Amino acid sequence: MVDRAKLADEQKAPLGAFVLYFLRLGALGFGGPIALAGRMESELVQERGWIQREDYLEGLAFAQLAPGPLAAQLAMYLGYVRAGVLGATGVAITFIAPSFLMVLAISVLYVRYDGLKWMQALFYGIGAAVIGIILRSTIKLGGVTLKRDPLLWAIFLVLAASTAYTGREIVWLFLLAGIVSLGVKTTSSRTGSVAIAIWPATLGLSEPASKHWALCLFFLKSSLFVFGSGLAIVPFLHGGVVDSHHWLNEHQFLDAIAVAMITPGPVVITVAFIGYLADGLTGAVLAGLGVFLPVYLMVVIVAPFYRRLSRNDGIKAFVSGVTAAATGAIAGAVYILARHSIKDVWTAAIACLAFIVLWRWKVPEPVIVAGSGIVGLLLYTSFGGR
Repeated sequence: MVDRAKLADEQKAPLGAFVLYFLRLGALGFGGPIALAGRMESELVQERGWIQREDYLEGLAFAQLAPGPLAAQLAMYLGYVRAGVLGATGVAITFIAPSFLMVLAISVLYVRYDGLKWMQALFYGIGAAVIGIILRSTIKLGGVTLKRDPLLWAIFLVLAASTAYTGREIVWLFLLAGIVSLGVKTTSSRTGSVAIAIWPATLGLSEPASKHWALCLFFLKSSLFVFGSGLAIVPFLHGGVVDSHHWLNEHQFLDAIAVAMITPGPVVITVAFIGYLADGLTGAVLAGLGVFLPVYLMVVIVAPFYRRLSRNDGIKAFVSGVTAAATGAIAGAVYILARHSIKDVWTAAIACLAFIVLWRWKVPEPVIVAGSGIVGLLLYTSFGGR
């Protein structure tokens, strides 16, 4: 049997280079959590060998089971695998900071110039290209996680269908997938399943009087109640910031989602835009802390126990089932996103072209995103987005 710890030590990159990789991914990684997770697997596991495949798959399952956005959770977990708390901390800062600063700059311009009229035109092209980016990443991720295992493919198909049909990721199905995989792959009565899903105690807390802390508590709850893809946070945010607190109106909220899609890094960085519109710079910072601090604490506190448990054969079977479920949910999310982004023949063509270019040639995703944005501006101006 291969000694994973020894092999990892032999292939370790300098910590500085590892952290700089996530700085680059946070600054140039487009396509949302699905594409970002796919890039981590492709670049860190396949191309550079800095992370072992089993560690990556364990991290993907951890990120799917634990509350919080998937891409940020996975990135911090891989940082923990590389260098413990120091690695998780370095990755957390470098992965989140670039997109946070970009969104903050857009927020300032948005408020100063009373909305960004060009944003809708940009999103017309970029949103379609993102579908092609996500689809390509999903196919690559499926090849790594499912291989030729009929059980894992069955789990994948069930979760893909349920996610596409319901429009959300159902946590108990992930846990059930792990239990089914455990039951089929092992007959040991001494092995059991593990679930990291934690429902926060903050549910019963009343909103504080201060708007600052009301913002922070709301975004803390939003992080702890959302599992898997960062896009899953959208319905929760809408109900809170538009319907309950009235911090944003409907139009501003839609612009916030567009900002998340046209900027690199984790999709949930849109909370910085929402926080800024609601309460200025303080609101943006508190919103960011509220969403990402629980994710960081989950990794540094729970990951050590999870990594020890994951070496158990029964736990490996459980994790393989959850990972297949996660991949299926990601595939289902492609359908959900496509319904909103593919509006006509032009956007369908952009999505197909982005997929083909990425599949056949190693064109950097930022180049595809920038080109799609320009095409979107031209088409939207010429045809009114139709």
